Amino acid sequence: MDTRVTDGKRSLSGSLGVGSIVFMVVAAAAPLTVIAGAVPVGIALGDGAGFPATFVICCAVLLLFAVGFCAMSRHVPDAGAFYTYVQQGLGRVTGLGSAFLALATYTAVQLAVYGYFGAAVQALIVHYGGPELPWPAYSFAALALVGVLGYRHIELSSRLLGVLLVCEVAIVLVFDLVVTARGGHSGLSTAFLEPSEIASGSPGIGIMFAIASFLGFEATAVFRDEARDPERTVPRATYLALLLIGGFYTLSSWALVSAWGDDEVVKQAGADPGGILITSMTHRLGSVGGDVAQVLLVTSLFAALLSFHNVVARYAFSLGNSSALPASWGRAHTRHGSPHLASLAQSASALVLLGVFVAAGLDPVTQVFAWMAGTATLGVLVLMALTCLAVVVFFRRTKADTRPWHTLVAPVLGLAGLCACLALTVTNFPLLIGGSHGLALAIGAVLAAFFATGVVLALARPDAARALSRQPHPTQSHMEEPV
Repeated sequence: MDTRVTDGKRSLSGSLGVGSIVFMVVAAAAPLTVIAGAVPVGIALGDGAGFPATFVICCAVLLLFAVGFCAMSRHVPDAGAFYTYVQQGLGRVTGLGSAFLALATYTAVQLAVYGYFGAAVQALIVHYGGPELPWPAYSFAALALVGVLGYRHIELSSRLLGVLLVCEVAIVLVFDLVVTARGGHSGLSTAFLEPSEIASGSPGIGIMFAIASFLGFEATAVFRDEARDPERTVPRATYLALLLIGGFYTLSSWALVSAWGDDEVVKQAGADPGGILITSMTHRLGSVGGDVAQVLLVTSLFAALLSFHNVVARYAFSLGNSSALPASWGRAHTRHGSPHLASLAQSASALVLLGVFVAAGLDPVTQVFAWMAGTATLGVLVLMALTCLAVVVFFRRTKADTRPWHTLVAPVLGLAGLCACLALTVTNFPLLIGGSHGLALAIGAVLAAFFATGVVLALARPDAARALSRQPHPTQSHMEEPV
């Protein structure tokens, strides 16, 4: 058993390699769900047949973010991810505000997926002649199973996520290969290579949906305590996850466009955004392929639920260790080496919030999913922008790493790109959550309130998160930085 677990029970145990962490974060991105849901909407409302190029643009911005994020990862020994970076660079008060914003952000995206999952399972069972049970029954059942898996050792979740991820990616890649080999109605699309097509329609909306599709890749640092060799594993997993997600989204969205043709895909995506992928797969792979894709869409959503649960639980665990949340949440299970109490707390909060949505009679897709996904998109962009700024300030102040590209140029360029994406998201935010400007303001106020709660806690309790304010040893050299 890992000594970190038995000695004080304040650290998590595990030996996750690059592959396991990549599985965890790519599963959180729910790639099949993105291709089935976000891509058709991006095509219909964004820049049409040029939409695949927006994934390339967003991936480039996030790679710039990742350069500074990874350079700083070896100087941040704690597993709190965003907020530990912000705290090291911008101070304890801003850091703790970011911590509470992160809790709200990842809780929101998990609630979004619970809503979508319940609706997807309900539709699947009814489609095959089963009983039409209410969608919350399936969401609450998933919540219970996720709670059990989150309570146990991380390796169990990693293995399950690996299997589900391979299956969902495989079915889409088969579709991609068939379209590439046989061509579409008008051959293979080249619109994503033409600047006029990329800039057509509403490219700002396209970028907004594309950047939202990457949500979850940055969670690699959350698993630092459970990584086999965190100084090498975390940076490698971050780059690999980002490149795999970006490449998969670009290829698969291009295949969907090619399958229908540049003009027809816009019409089909607008007419049936939720069903165009399954229809396309049925046409190309037969009825069996369409049926398999429907089932894997459900498993994709479950994989995302489990992955985001693990992320939130580890945020709460880290905050418990730093006295910002109950200290008991910062204890690891003696046998499983898991954040079991933080995991239970996360399950309880999800149960209560999901119960409130059900009692309010909200639609699982157009309201629960749309509102919470919009909330998470806005929150994570703010967190990444703060992290980029923290990287620049940290290295300017400490001189722990003096490489210009890693510590200044790339983070500043990433910050500029993220601020542009944030501006586009704020401008188009009402569309992302159903068109209500009042609701958009309310959601923004909720996120601001969570950030303010962390700030107030930091000011009122000087001991909160103080343990995370360690500075790197001045002799640490950038020559040791892993690639």
